[in-house]
This record gives sequence, C-alpha cells and structure tokens, in this order.
Amino acid sequence: MSLDKTITVLGFLNYQREVRKLAHGSIKDMRCTFKHLSNFCLTHTEVNEIWELNLSQYIQFINYLKDKHQKTKTINKMLSQIRSLINYVWQQEKVDRNVLNGFHLKEDEITQDFESISIDEAKALISAFGETTPLERRNRTVLLVLYGCGLRTSELINLTMPSLRIETQELLVMGKGSKERLLPLSDKVFSELIKYLQDRKGKSGPLFKTHHKKTKMSVSYVGNIIKLAAKRVHLEKMITPKTLRHAFASHLLNAGVDIATVSVLMGHRSPRETGVYIHAEKSNLESAIFKMQEEITHD
Repeated sequence: MSLDKTITVLGFLNYQREVRKLAHGSIKDMRCTFKHLSNFCLTHTEVNEIWELNLSQYIQFINYLKDKHQKTKTINKMLSQIRSLINYVWQQEKVDRNVLNGFHLKEDEITQDFESISIDEAKALISAFGETTPLERRNRTVLLVLYGCGLRTSELINLTMPSLRIETQELLVMGKGSKERLLPLSDKVFSELIKYLQDRKGKSGPLFKTHHKKTKMSVSYVGNIIKLAAKRVHLEKMITPKTLRHAFASHLLNAGVDIATVSVLMGHRSPRETGVYIHAEKSNLESAIFKMQEEITHD
C-alpha cells in the first residue's frame, strides 16, 4: 500500500471514528474490507490506489469475493464501505466521480440456517431443565432469557450483573454498534432470574457463567446448552440460539404485535431488518387477509 493511500485510508477511518462516532467493530470491519480490496489490487490489477478502480474492475472484485464464498449481503456491505471511502476521496478532489454510486447486487433469496419452532416447542425446550440443581436452574434461565427477550448470543454472554435492573424489573442489553436497549421482564422470568442469582452469588462479572471455571460463556457453550435441551425433549430439529431469537419475533408478530415494536425489542436499525427473521405461517396470512376482505365486503 502506497504512503498516500495509507494516509488517506487512515484519515477516512479517523473521520468515521471521531466525526461519525462509529463503533470499534464497524471500524475494524471497514479495515477488513479495504484489506480484501488491496489484496485484490495486488494480485489482479496494476492500479496503485484502490479508489482508481473502474466499474469493470469492481465487478472482477465481486467475483473474487464470491470465489471466497462471501454472501451477497456481505458483498453489498463491503461495496457500501468502499463507496463511502471513494466519496471521502472525491471530496479531496483525488477522483472526479464515484463509479459505485447506485451500484449494488440483487440480494439472494433469504434462506434460514435454522428451523422455526412453535410456542409449544419453545416451552418444551425451556422445560428440559428443571429447578433441582444450580446447573439446571442456570440452563433453564439461559433459555428463558434467550427466548423471552429475543437476544443474540453475543448479547446474552455479554450481560453482566449490573445489566439486571432489579428496581425496574428490566434488562439492559448492549446490542450491535454499542446500542443499548432496556427490555422489560415478566414476573415469571424475573422471578426465575432472582432464583438463579441466589445460586450465582457475587455482585460483579458476567451474569451467566460457565459451571466449572466460573468464567464468561462462549458462543459454543450456549449452543451446547440448547443442543442438550433439544436432545432431552427429543426435538429432531436443528436448534440454535438464533432459532430462539427467530421464534421470539415470529411468535410476537403472530400474536398481533406490530413489526415496529418487534424491531425495537430486537435491537434492529429498522423494521425492514426485522423481516429477515419473520416466518409468516400461511394460515396466519390467510386469516389476516380473509378478515380484511370480509370487512371491506361487509354490507
């Protein structure tokens, strides 16, 4: 990477950090994107500066990413980051136009890497763990919070003792981009959390700890808890933490909660993002449209 390019990219990243206040994870993600692009330039082009690529070369870059099994959604995100960099360079009059303006890939059809579950199946998973031992109570509480609050696995394992607001019966969750949200807890879930805390002891550290080492759980550790629950209740589906988050959204929507509210509860940037998780049953769609049709044709 040339000195000029290094200075320009660092200036752009500093602008994103200091002016736009992007989170550390977003800045790291951009660095990764620019590294991919730089590697492509070194091996596939004779261009010195990454913002000097033409549209044809960017299409080659896209194919380069696809060969590395990058998904369309990821590629579009990377193109958006590069587009922002080119705009920054354009403002410095180093290029006369942004060749990526208005360019994006058509999204692939959304596919689920998990299966949907019913409310009864969600209840069965939670009931797979009893209240006879501290370990059983902890596992049961993990499932209750994952499903009952629609949390991402990363959000669950990053919960700390102060995350539980006992006075207001709420859970303070740190979501993507360091965005906080307060989630209300029902009397039942709150009660079980309090029981778990009597076993947990201590006023600091992760809210949920591993059983033996008493350290913060990993993503795979949480996944294993759910696999054990599925095995105990003989649920022959591919169940992951994401399954419970998906079920949270689906069950709320099927119960009549509006998508904007579900979007806020899930920590999404917009209701459109929530649509990725929604599995609308045909019977529910028919029920909704039949009701509307009956109303507009009622004498």
